[in-house]
Amino acid sequence: MEFSTNVLVTGGSGFIGSHLVCDLVNKHPDWRIINLDMLDYCCSPRSLESVEDKLNYTFIRGDVCDQCLVAHIFDTESVDIVFHLAAKTHVEASFLSPSTFQRVNVEGTRVLLRAAHQARRRPRRFVYVSTDEVYGSSRGQVFDEDSPIRPSNPYSATKAAAEYLVRSYWDEYKFPVIVARCNNVYGPRQFTEKVIPRFLSLLQENNKCTIHGTVPKSRHFLFVDDAVGAFLTILEKGSVGEVYNVGEGCEVHIVQLATQLVKMVKNVPDAELKHWLEFVPDRPCVELRYPISSEKLRQLGWRAQVSWAEGVRQTVKWYDNNRDFWPIPSSLKMPEP
Repeated sequence: MEFSTNVLVTGGSGFIGSHLVCDLVNKHPDWRIINLDMLDYCCSPRSLESVEDKLNYTFIRGDVCDQCLVAHIFDTESVDIVFHLAAKTHVEASFLSPSTFQRVNVEGTRVLLRAAHQARRRPRRFVYVSTDEVYGSSRGQVFDEDSPIRPSNPYSATKAAAEYLVRSYWDEYKFPVIVARCNNVYGPRQFTEKVIPRFLSLLQENNKCTIHGTVPKSRHFLFVDDAVGAFLTILEKGSVGEVYNVGEGCEVHIVQLATQLVKMVKNVPDAELKHWLEFVPDRPCVELRYPISSEKLRQLGWRAQVSWAEGVRQTVKWYDNNRDFWPIPSSLKMPEP
């Protein structure tokens, strides 16, 4: 079967990547979707069960840092579009093993860019998925795409470094890159090291939600379907060489998040909510909030479709119905990322 477009998704078996792959496979039967993933601990083969037998889906197990493999893919698959999502993302782990994050997030991006640029048939779009954490913690300002970046942990530092690599290919070669900086994405199938599924998994095991420190912290959340919609909008309407913030402005305090989930999972009266919260020592570097403006993306016509209430409802329901999807590691008792 001949396909009109060949799309390479790196990290396509991960949380966001699997949702993107499923969306592309189902909505574009005339496109061939190639998923390059090494199936790290935070990936489940079950995430892609619905598409694994589709004719327009191809899975390649491999490391994005493998120069020979990545070059071979670009030489043989005639890749038209790249969505680069493969990354190490857990902040807590980045303090413990910064070199691993450097290898995957920076070196992996360099390998992918070089192979894409040197391919006989170069991609017409290279979308790099970054994070709002590159801006660092807000000091009262709302970050737009021109705000300076001040990463404050090893994870965000490697994402910022990878961004510089990506944008250098635009500056030097006019290679058609676009950068998307995302809020915290949540939804079904997210691994249990992230804050919402970790709280849910703890509660399912009758454990308390552990929260870093007592200083009020908040995060901005975006439902995974809306993140996928944003990436596709950027692909179709975004300008090459540009950066786009991806967020809805849904800011939730971590304590508020924990109590909301306790109510939904445990159905306890308000007087008992505090008994399900446990405050633990804070990190060395505390990021209070990352407010971003997504007006630039909204001007392309994108709007979030899933409200916070509906997104949380869908997420809680999925984890309640899929308790055996992820194993319950002892690391769940770590503070939230």
